[in-house]
Amino acid sequence: MNAPDPTDGPGHAPDAHHRRLASSTRAVALGRPPRDPGAPVNVPVTFTSTFVADGPVDYARVSNPTWEALEEVLGSLEGGRALTFASGLAAISAVVSLVPVGGVVVAPRHAYSGTTAQLAERAAAGLLTVRTVQAEDTTGIVEACDGADLLLLESPTNPMMELTDVRGVLRGLGQRYGDARPVVACDNTFATPVAQQPLGWGADVVMHSATKYLAGHSDTLLGALVTAPGRADLAERLHTHRSLHGAVPGPMEAWLVLRGVRTLHVRLERASATAELLVNRLLDHPVVEAVRYPGFGAMVSIEVAGGPEAAERVAAATRLWTHSTSLGGVESQIERRRRHPLEVDSVPESLLRLSVGVEDPEDLWADLEQALEAAPG
Repeated sequence: MNAPDPTDGPGHAPDAHHRRLASSTRAVALGRPPRDPGAPVNVPVTFTSTFVADGPVDYARVSNPTWEALEEVLGSLEGGRALTFASGLAAISAVVSLVPVGGVVVAPRHAYSGTTAQLAERAAAGLLTVRTVQAEDTTGIVEACDGADLLLLESPTNPMMELTDVRGVLRGLGQRYGDARPVVACDNTFATPVAQQPLGWGADVVMHSATKYLAGHSDTLLGALVTAPGRADLAERLHTHRSLHGAVPGPMEAWLVLRGVRTLHVRLERASATAELLVNRLLDHPVVEAVRYPGFGAMVSIEVAGGPEAAERVAAATRLWTHSTSLGGVESQIERRRRHPLEVDSVPESLLRLSVGVEDPEDLWADLEQALEAAPG
């Protein structure tokens, strides 16, 4: 099987001209076919399982032109080498595969439930040890990394919206451990590259559930990893994992995410402005006991008076907000997270996670306000 060089080709650094462009422009301009007369503006969806011999790739489990176009865009936005996967959890699994048997992973207490569940499963099987830390405790995170193989960061955390000083953690790791520090992987799904690019701060890998904001339309599953320019070793290992374990995206899914990325900046700008408006009103609502908002982005969590039953009543009473799991779509979504058994028990029972979409802000508030009236029962 001929594998593409993980340090070259689509998904790696764009040329000097594109590097000078704003990220919102690169999201639109990159991953396009050559501008030949009569050429299509968009890359085609390449439906094939195999390729003619003696080319750069001979089998579609190794690469696909539609993936490569998306990887070029994502790599540019995050500042590294991108690889796409069948789902966000498949991408996380690839990162965890970097840990040797018996190794140590440091992870935040609150994080995406799929991440915490996967770590717990591997720990129960004796494959690794997990050290849990508080996301906001920079010193505690650095100290917990003594002898660790992998540090997983998530900022903001899901669904508690806690912030980690990623730059401070990376600085502390360098000062304390030097080259002996663990591999640092940061889940950037909530923040997106619009708000932060952890590779630029010294992280080794950035993770995405591209299903969410990158795709933006709740119509596909896809994950992505982006490795730092100086970590070709990790890029190669992750590419090998993807090929050997078959965690590859379909070309149609890759094309849908690529189309979604084109509008990432404008969608997030609209949704973030609405989220800030809603937060200011929720802070004064008598039924809302707590508002968790990191100060940017379009994700908000609230706790309502009356416990889990009251929270469920609020979610069920919405007419415009969609009562559903997932996030990052153009439609606004609401959900009580502890209804899921995988959610850690330190997440409050009455916590509702809100994913703010791009609908009219006043319509969203009117619907949420009338739903909150259902909380007392």
